Amino acid sequence: MSNIDTTSSQTKSKLIKDYQRSKADVGSPEVQIAILTARITQVSQHLKTRKKDKMAQRGLLQMVGKRRRLLAYLESRNSEAYKKILKQLNLRR
Repeated sequence: MSNIDTTSSQTKSKLIKDYQRSKADVGSPEVQIAILTARITQVSQHLKTRKKDKMAQRGLLQMVGKRRRLLAYLESRNSEAYKKILKQLNLRR
């Protein structure tokens, strides 16, 4: 069985702290996009060594799709925040 470790709580806390809008914010699109990006990177690394892990591939595609939808939502609501998050996470669109 593969050993895919989801984003650790320490890493997740740091991402939330870095991308939150206010002190109590834990679920804004920016935070969700940052967490998904970290998980996408992690699963991508896993798939480089385990090419036949179809469940991980499916999960990766789902995460990429969810991130894409969140980015589209953020772009339609707040284009400045959208541009900022793209630059911070080094994403291209």
